[in-house]
Formats: sequence, structure tokens, C-alpha cells
Amino acid sequence: MYIYPAIDLRDGKVVRLTKGDYDQMEVYSSDPAEIARSFRNAGATHLHVVDLDGAKDGKLCNYDVISKLAAEDLFVEVGGGIRDESRIKAYLDAGVKRVILGSAAIENPGFASDMAAIYGDAIAVGVDASDGKVAIHGWKTVTDVDSLDFCQKLVENGVSTVIYTDISKDGTLSGTNLEIYRKLSAIEGLSVIASGGITFEHEIVALREMNLHGAILGKALYTGRLDLSRAIAIGERGEVL
Repeated sequence: MYIYPAIDLRDGKVVRLTKGDYDQMEVYSSDPAEIARSFRNAGATHLHVVDLDGAKDGKLCNYDVISKLAAEDLFVEVGGGIRDESRIKAYLDAGVKRVILGSAAIENPGFASDMAAIYGDAIAVGVDASDGKVAIHGWKTVTDVDSLDFCQKLVENGVSTVIYTDISKDGTLSGTNLEIYRKLSAIEGLSVIASGGITFEHEIVALREMNLHGAILGKALYTGRLDLSRAIAIGERGEVL
């Protein structure tokens, strides 16, 4: 299981939100590339990047910063406000390895299917859930779409990778929703990356044992609750606690 340290961007700075609330934001660095290098030096090979401005406003707000991150020696995946093919191509041309569709995938399922057919594994869908229902537009709008059913339909439509976030857990340092990942791991053909609230080493062990593709670590890294090198050893190399 790959460990994806996270960089969330707002106005070019590295920040973390609590439960997706833009009014509950902490700034951790004004130099995202330096943070990425620190992750790489700790042994990371993968990086999860979110353009929070893009997720909220649908605009390409942090492209230059993300291009610099893509130039680092890391497998970079990016999400946030990606709603048309031109933006997908712009990121892939900049060196991003995987582009994450969010609101566009729920509002226009055919678009996600078409992009997966063209770009293959370079396309993933971010499924953000509140009480089991899919949330869109920077988590501001909760739909009536069941998140598990939606993941099943994504696989049927050719999308193989999902980044699933339980919004209620995100940024709370209270632990993640292990039960939902057990259910997701049972969907045949679905490659799952867990996101939201991962705080404890035993959770990394549990997610690894579910054979998930990856786990995203955010606030727990920035606050020192988790050590990235140890998380990688546990998640990627299967070392015991």
C-alpha cells in the first residue's frame, strides 16, 4: 500500500482544513516545493495534491505551484476543480501522473467514463462523502447519491481508481472510517485510496491488510501525530509495529 503525504493548496500556500471548512484553515508553509522535498527525503514516492481554490471556484488557481511540485521526483496526483479535458491535459503535460475528477464525475458520469477511456489509469475519481452521500463543489453541496453505489458504477463505467474521503473525519485527528474501506475493498476491480482522518499507525496496518492501493496522510503528519518514515515502513514495506 502506497503512502501519499498530502499538500492542500490555497493561495499558493500549504494549508489544512477541518471537515472541509474553508473557515477552519491552518497555514503550514508558504513553500509547497520545500514541503514536497521533505516528504521525498523521508522516503515518500507518491504525493497527493489538492487545489482548494480550484475545488471551490472551479478555476485553475495554483497551476504554477502544482507544475513545480510535478517536477519533483514523485508520483504526483492532483485534484480540485478539474472539470474539462483541457485541464486534464494541462496537468498531465506538466508532469502530473494522475488527475482526480470530483464534481464533474457526479454531475456528468459520461465525462469521467470518456476520460478514463482516453487516459486510462491517469484518471481517478475523488468520492467525498457526508453520512454516506456524495458531496460536490468543495464539499459545499451534499447530493442524494449513495457513495458506495457510486463507486460500483464508476468501476462499471471504466474508472478503476477512487480516492474516498469521509468528510466527517477529515482534519479531525480522531481516526478514519475503517468500516467504509472494508466495504469498498470488496468491490471487485476498484483500486481504493483512503483519505480523511488517518491518525494512528494501527489504522495504516488495517488499511494495508485490506489490500488498499494507498492511504493519504495529511494533518497527522503536519502536527507530528504520525511520522512519515514510519508510516511508509508500515504501509509500503509491511513492517510490524
